[in-house]
Amino acid sequence: MPQDMNRRGFLRMGAAVSAATLLAPRWISAQAAAPRPSLDAMREGALKTPIKTTKLYDNVFLLQGAGGNMAAQFGDDGVNLIDSSFSTAAPAILDAINTIDKEAAGTLINTHWHFDHTDGNERLNSAGFSIMAHQKTRERLSTPQTIKAFGLSIPAAARAAWPTLTFDSSLQLWLNDDSIDLVHFDAAHTDTDIYIHFHNADVLHVGDTWFNGFYPFIDESSGGNIGGMIKANEKALAVAGASTKIIPGHGPLGTKAELQSFHDMLTGVRDKVAALKSAGASEQEAIAKKPTAQWDAVWAKGTLAPDVFTGIVYRTI
Repeated sequence: MPQDMNRRGFLRMGAAVSAATLLAPRWISAQAAAPRPSLDAMREGALKTPIKTTKLYDNVFLLQGAGGNMAAQFGDDGVNLIDSSFSTAAPAILDAINTIDKEAAGTLINTHWHFDHTDGNERLNSAGFSIMAHQKTRERLSTPQTIKAFGLSIPAAARAAWPTLTFDSSLQLWLNDDSIDLVHFDAAHTDTDIYIHFHNADVLHVGDTWFNGFYPFIDESSGGNIGGMIKANEKALAVAGASTKIIPGHGPLGTKAELQSFHDMLTGVRDKVAALKSAGASEQEAIAKKPTAQWDAVWAKGTLAPDVFTGIVYRTI
């Protein structure tokens, strides 16, 4: 997997909503080479990317910028924010929130540990948000991490960025006149993934277990695997109804039918690659067979090239 192109992916993962990230090139092949932008360069890109807000319910909004998709719930209990994007996006996030409603800061929930979803934690904590997440998100944020596919070694985050309330399997909240479920997925995109379900609003945020419209990145260094991604989708599909508004980690707001299509694609690719691997094909031999070919017209429109995705599936079966 190309280290440099994968880094560019984090600038582009909000591609459906960010003109700046749309300018980033696609992964062309697993061997492509290009300049390697740093985390600072990603933060600079986020600084220049506006935040788009979309009303999903009376008091629940989708916020989209350079990092992962966010959501904000408003009410007497303060603002309940999901994910924090890059640190440099914090002023724009706060401006977007204040434009909707000038409620006091409340809670920040992280869907998982990756920096395009948590890099803004420290700044939002300083603005008054308390942080909660799965226990493993705190563990990963509080210790040095490596994302091998990106060639990144990431130091521990500042203590102010760590979640101060964590849970293991699930947690139920009652905030702003709604019941909210926080539920951990088994290792999928990472081993830290959760979903957040707003019952009254009928909004479900599934984090990076869903990349809506393109092949997903699965972080092997953080325990991610193709089987877990499929099971996470099945768990989310069991929660969602026909009219549930489902927020993916990256890409446009989606529906249950669209999540089902993503699940079916993952299952189909997994089965084809598994058959090749069981028959004795090496990773490169499996890639050469183009097992994603029947899905490429729909799913190869994002940052992850089909050959790269095939390699991830092969290694994590």
